Amino acid sequence: MPDGLTVREAEVPPLVAEGLPNAEIAARPQASTATVKTHTDNLFAKTGVRDRAQAVGYACRKGIT
Repeated sequence: MPDGLTVREAEVPPLVAEGLPNAEIAARPQASTATVKTHTDNLFAKTGVRDRAQAVGYACRKGIT
């Protein structure tokens, strides 16, 4: 995975790109909303993005969408 992302962290950006809020993302990979928030926070920290829009751009550039 790029930039040291875990498989679960890499699952989040494509779902963010669909415009899903954390609660709906949590329903898809069968995780809690808190877990999705943690994955999102880790994604931001590991990649240097500041918000969900930048996370989507990052995912597109890295081919993980």
